[in-house]
Amino acid sequence: MQDPSERLLKVIQTQTDIARLGLDLGGVMQLVAVRVQALTGAIGAVVELAEGEDMVYRAAAGIAESSLGMRLRRSASLSGQCVAEGRPLRCDDSETDPRVDRAACRAVGLRSMIVVPLKHHESTVGVLKVMSAHVAGFDDADLHILDLMSGLIAAAMYHAAKYETNELFHQATHDALTGLPNRALFYDRLRHSLALAQRDACRIAVLNLDMDGLKPVNDRHGHRAGDAAIREFAQRMKRSSRAGDTVARVGGDEFAVILPRLERGDSAKTRARRFAESLQPPFEFEHRPIPLDASIGYAVYPDDGEELGELLEKADQAMYRAKRGKKRAREPA
Repeated sequence: MQDPSERLLKVIQTQTDIARLGLDLGGVMQLVAVRVQALTGAIGAVVELAEGEDMVYRAAAGIAESSLGMRLRRSASLSGQCVAEGRPLRCDDSETDPRVDRAACRAVGLRSMIVVPLKHHESTVGVLKVMSAHVAGFDDADLHILDLMSGLIAAAMYHAAKYETNELFHQATHDALTGLPNRALFYDRLRHSLALAQRDACRIAVLNLDMDGLKPVNDRHGHRAGDAAIREFAQRMKRSSRAGDTVARVGGDEFAVILPRLERGDSAKTRARRFAESLQPPFEFEHRPIPLDASIGYAVYPDDGEELGELLEKADQAMYRAKRGKKRAREPA
C-alpha cells in the first residue's frame, strides 16, 4: 500500500495537472480516472454521468477503458443508487450484494467497488467509481482518496460551466480546442450507430485519421501554430461531412468519423478521399503557409467486422498502413 503522504502529494500533482487542462472537462475526467486507478490499486476506474435514465461512461481507465461511452440503466446500478442518495457507496462482494448486476460484474472480473458522488451546484450529476478483482478490495483510505479526487472533478465542473447544467454536459462530451465531440461521445455514438445498423441491416463506416506533420509545425512555428492547425483541420473535416456524420477529435492529433447508413454507390473509400482532398490546400497562420494532411484508414460494418472493437482495430490498422505507405513514398529510391 502506498504511503499516505505520497498519495496526498500525487493528489496535489493531479490538481496541478488539471489546472493545465483549463476548461477541457473531458480531459480532466479522463486524467482523474487514470490517476485514481493507480492511487487505489484498482483494476479499473470510471467517471459516469447521469443523463436521463442512464449512467454513461464518460471517462474510463484499466479494464473499463473498452467500455467508454457505454450506457447503463440508473435504476439497475450501484452508480444510479449513489446518484439518487448523494453519498458514497461500497460493494465488498458483488456475488452477495443485491444492489449490483452480478452477471455484468462477472463478465469484467469485478468483485468489489466503491462509488462516490460527483456534485455540481449541490446536485449529484454523476459518480467516480473504482473496481477491484478481490473481495473487499478497498478500505477507508481508498474512500478518502476517491472523495478528494471527486472534489477535483467537481471544481473543474464548476469552472467549466458556472451556470448551466446543459453547458456542463457539453463541456464533458466535446473537445475544448475544436468544439468537436470528444472520444467518450464518439464511442457513445458509435455504439448507438452499430445498434441501429444491426437492427436495420444497413452498412456504416468508421474512419480513423491521424494528422501528418503536426510535430514539425509545433517545432518550427510553436504550439500556437500547432493549435491553429488542429482547429483548421477540424473545421475542414466538419465542412466535408454530411448531416448525420459524427466528426470527433479522439486524441492529440487523432480524429475519427462515423458514416451512418452508407447508401448503395456511396463507398467509405470515396468519402475518405473527399476528406483527404479538403485538407490539401495549406492554410495561413500569421502570414505563413502551414500544410495540412492526414493518413486515413477505414472499416465498414458488417464487411470488416461486427463488433465495435474489431471495427476500430481494422480502421486503425488501415490508417497505419496508409501512414507507412506515405513514408515509403518519401524515401529516396
